[in-house]
Amino acid sequence: PAFGLFIFTIARDPLRIIILIAGAFFWLVSLLLSSLIWFVAVKASDPQDERLQKGLLIFGVMFSVLLQEAFRFLYYKLLRKAIEGLVALSEDGCSPISIQQMAYVAGVGFGLMSGAFSMINLLADALGPGTVGIHGDSQLYFLTSAFMTMVLIFLHTFWGILFFHGCEHRRWWEIAAVVIMHLTVSGSSFCNPLYVGSLVPSYLLMAAAAAWAYLLSGGSAQNLRRFLLCKC
Repeated sequence: PAFGLFIFTIARDPLRIIILIAGAFFWLVSLLLSSLIWFVAVKASDPQDERLQKGLLIFGVMFSVLLQEAFRFLYYKLLRKAIEGLVALSEDGCSPISIQQMAYVAGVGFGLMSGAFSMINLLADALGPGTVGIHGDSQLYFLTSAFMTMVLIFLHTFWGILFFHGCEHRRWWEIAAVVIMHLTVSGSSFCNPLYVGSLVPSYLLMAAAAAWAYLLSGGSAQNLRRFLLCKC
């Protein structure tokens, strides 16, 4: 269902597709840089020191989150300049897309690329060798990974809206909240294979971020009720 965001809300608008692809590229670059730094750190350390290797893994995850949010900020700056150019080129002096719409599309771009990489890693594990759970481990690995991929796509979408709103109105605490939520969700993955410890907090944060993003986008309880009742 997460990939339906692209089909139903973005696919018909060429400008939105461009913004989405650019957002996905920014997330990909952030992942490349963080992976490179983590790879160098691992190669420069003692591979026999398990405690050190675990510490480097935690450092790599946290650094990757911070780098992703830094690139989200850079992308906001780029889109802000793009809006100014679109306004200057338009005949009526108005941008064909608002900053709120850009925030949503950029968030979907980050989320879809993140989900794509999660699916690739999952499918690579599914090829074998071995069978999941053969040594008594949980057999819910693939199912929980799919649910985690979905929640990350939605979270990146909501985080994009919250982050851009914070940048636009200089509410730095909103940006800090996005970073903290991102760190929390990524850090909860270290609770695995106790999947309840990662899935439950992630979905609770997703619900909170969804409600927050909905209100910041101009939504109201009345509009939500009319939508659920299919009233125009």
